[in-house]
Amino acid sequence: MCPYSQPKSNCQQTNTHRSLDFSQIPQTYMALYKNTKIIGNGEQTIVLSHGFGASQIIWDDMVPFLQERYRVVLFDWELSNKNVDSSKYTFEILSEALISLLDELEVRKVIYVGHSMAAMFGCIASIQRPDLFIHLVLVGASPRYLNSDDYEGGFERADVELMLSQITLDFHAWAQVVVALITGIDDPASIEKLSRSFLAMRPEVAYSLASDIFLKDRREVLKKVETPCTIIATSKDFAVPVSVGQYIQSKIKGETTLEIIDTEGHCPQMTAPEKFIEVFERILLSRIIIKDTKNITMEVNGSSVNLMSS
Repeated sequence: MCPYSQPKSNCQQTNTHRSLDFSQIPQTYMALYKNTKIIGNGEQTIVLSHGFGASQIIWDDMVPFLQERYRVVLFDWELSNKNVDSSKYTFEILSEALISLLDELEVRKVIYVGHSMAAMFGCIASIQRPDLFIHLVLVGASPRYLNSDDYEGGFERADVELMLSQITLDFHAWAQVVVALITGIDDPASIEKLSRSFLAMRPEVAYSLASDIFLKDRREVLKKVETPCTIIATSKDFAVPVSVGQYIQSKIKGETTLEIIDTEGHCPQMTAPEKFIEVFERILLSRIIIKDTKNITMEVNGSSVNLMSS
């Protein structure tokens, strides 16, 4: 049996894709995401949720690996809609929108993969609705970006204030610089992809959301998270020091592991996809979650385990 409910009848199903009807979702939430689709035919559902300024393209190298074994939910956070008040772009409202989306799809016990800001959306949503999540994968996550006497977040307040002023003065120039920093390595394809999605943001939305990301302290959220988590960090990330991943691991209430990928940048799923997939597959195997199309024998927690297709 599937570990989640079957989709509503208004979601027309094909072998690998469903056309989704969002008529029942509150308009406040529906306006915050777009381009939702489900691919793959596996029993377990994986939800891929991108971070600030990006889009579902950041998962392009992951999707072929995942859709052979899982149902994969992809969507874009809507950061360009001129009809949405920029004040709606807060972690709390976007977390509610995530819950609303999963309820519409009638999926439960998902593996949620949240990148950057979306990692904290998963944490917040899992506290409100633990029935929706079986595992959280937090990629480049941070509950607080500002440094303090007892915490290294990566940024001084003056740095953040300068960044916010740059968004206001010349958003396009700021976006180009930030994309290069996020990528972290000379990867023209990734830079070009991210630049397109960053530049599609409304500048006022970018300002509002960046303020919420970089000035708020959400460390208190962590101790309320009971869903098992895996934190994925890179060894050199301009936005999130490794120490932040270690901090998250120490504070989350549920069972938590930390995986550090030896690469630069904030988007290892794009710039180091082979390493990222290797880590991701190990996460799934360690949880006995993986469903392959052929027999696989792996050593899991010290024992030889034969994983059979269902």
